[in-house]
Amino acid sequence: MNLNEIKAGKNIILDSLPFTVLYHEHSKTGRAGSVLRTRLKNLVTGAILEKTFQGSDQVAEADIQKSKAQYIYKEEKNYYFMDTGSYEQFSLSEEALGNAVKYIKEEIEVTLLNFNGEPINIELPIKIKLKVTQSPPGIKGNTVSTGGKVVTLETGLQVSTPLFIKVGDEIIINTEKGEYVSRA
Repeated sequence: MNLNEIKAGKNIILDSLPFTVLYHEHSKTGRAGSVLRTRLKNLVTGAILEKTFQGSDQVAEADIQKSKAQYIYKEEKNYYFMDTGSYEQFSLSEEALGNAVKYIKEEIEVTLLNFNGEPINIELPIKIKLKVTQSPPGIKGNTVSTGGKVVTLETGLQVSTPLFIKVGDEIIINTEKGEYVSRA
């Protein structure tokens, strides 16, 4: 792939590891030629890397296969999943999953990313349903300010919600932004 083909969402191989492009920006400066500034996420470790490519640089596209998997359980710092097609179980570390651990609950369906036949990471659904486990009481008439309160969900995630949300409610969360969407 040349620089014009590298865009956000593409998977590339850099130093024999698969990365996904989170952000890209082309810039051209006079005689120096064009450069591509990127922000890359390592699909194996979850680490974020900023890399600048020069005009003649080329990278290989990573061949990432996707399949469906279901979260089963957590043991120490490993999260165990089952591939719903082959029924094989595998684990991914907490470091590799990164922020995804805030949204994972038992029996959630995820998209599994495979590189060279090995599971390396997951993609969460954009919206998931989680139950509220802790919520401060909404004080009647207290809507002059922002009109929100911070609640704790069953996974330990804390999000800002409207005042009418209470313990036991199921709410829909956007996993990309980590924000409240609606009541389920």
